Amino acid sequence: MMIGPDYVEPTLAAPDAWHDAAMSGQSSKRDALRQWWESYGDTTLNSLIATAEESNRNLAVARERLVQARASRQISQSLLFPFVDGSGSATRARSSENVGLPSGGTTMENWLAGFDVGWEVDVWGSGSRLVEASKANVASADELLRDVLVSVRAEVAVTYLEIRTIDEQIAITQRNLKTQQESLGIANKRFDAGLVTEIDVEQAKANNANTAALLPRFRQQRAAAISRLAVLLGKFPDETVNLVGYRSGIPMPSKTLSAGLPADLLRIRPDVRAAERQVAAANAQIGVAKGDLFPRFTLGGTFALQALDSGDLLNSASRSYGFGPAFRWNLFNAGRVRSQIRIEESRTREAYSNYENTVLSAVAEVESTMADISEERKRLALLNDAVTSARKSRELITKNYSDGLLPFQNVLDSERVVLQSEGDRAESRGRLAAAYSRLYKALGGSAPRPSKSIKL
Repeated sequence: MMIGPDYVEPTLAAPDAWHDAAMSGQSSKRDALRQWWESYGDTTLNSLIATAEESNRNLAVARERLVQARASRQISQSLLFPFVDGSGSATRARSSENVGLPSGGTTMENWLAGFDVGWEVDVWGSGSRLVEASKANVASADELLRDVLVSVRAEVAVTYLEIRTIDEQIAITQRNLKTQQESLGIANKRFDAGLVTEIDVEQAKANNANTAALLPRFRQQRAAAISRLAVLLGKFPDETVNLVGYRSGIPMPSKTLSAGLPADLLRIRPDVRAAERQVAAANAQIGVAKGDLFPRFTLGGTFALQALDSGDLLNSASRSYGFGPAFRWNLFNAGRVRSQIRIEESRTREAYSNYENTVLSAVAEVESTMADISEERKRLALLNDAVTSARKSRELITKNYSDGLLPFQNVLDSERVVLQSEGDRAESRGRLAAAYSRLYKALGGSAPRPSKSIKL
């Protein structure tokens, strides 16, 4: 007999397809999510994720919580078995001579060795429900470990891509600064030739200074990103700088991705699976609480050797024993047990609502990230056109200024447009690359099991 409700896995109707189908050629295959970070083709990123898997402190905390859950499960299972306690003692006592007893002043020894045996019979199944709850808690802790792993991998990738985007912005600024210095040289030559006033020279210098002033800001942003990455890697910032290095260019994964179907999230995402296991654990606790409504039956016994002299302890005449069944029934507790049952029922409903919310949030996260990718692609395509036109315009305007056909203000404007367009394009590429990492995370992250480097 098993008291309490039997667990029925919750069923939620997921959408048949994604609202924003940003991924072309969708299928239900999950192969694209395995080792997804390798699709960026960046060995540094691969190395950083491997380092984070080994050293991230949040992962270490999640591992220890799994260890604790497994130990708690073992404790629950042990309660279904008999226990044996050994005991022993040796005492020497003297009674007072001033208490008016004939035995006053007598010194006595007492030697005792034995064991107690007990077993609470799980008649109603409340102990089995406790084991059921603890097993569900282990599964939940296991999934939460994977959820942390998925998040750490994605955050390492996003932060690394942010650093590479900043590196690209620095390279763009330095390239444009070099072009602007060439324009300053042209303005100086025309001023020396008496063809223009000193205004052109000073405007060129101001433009150069404003562009150069961007570099310290980018370096500040890079230092902040390095510090965040260091925490993810379980390293100090100076170590992380060496691991990341300096390189312009933003890694970009393949545009093709098997996004699967919304229903896949219920089977793949570890946070959803953890939430479902928490519902199962809460449901089992109802049966544990209901166990206090019924009598508890135990079988117990004792066996001991007792003697007043140590030499007689092992004598068969020193034996003493007792055994037999017993029961205990809490007949009155002022509503405590039924109140505890209501608490566990409420916790089950709470866990189910949390599960529903986790599923809804998962679907919304995928939809939002897919929309980001779709729209960012369109923006990047327009910015590519803008950069091409801005560079061509700058080239023509600079030539016409050199020939005395246009004022220097046109040169300044064209250089600012090129700098802005190239910077916007780099920022868009960084956002798009990072959005893919967030999408991989939203879709479940990677293979169902942690990599071999994660020791459970």
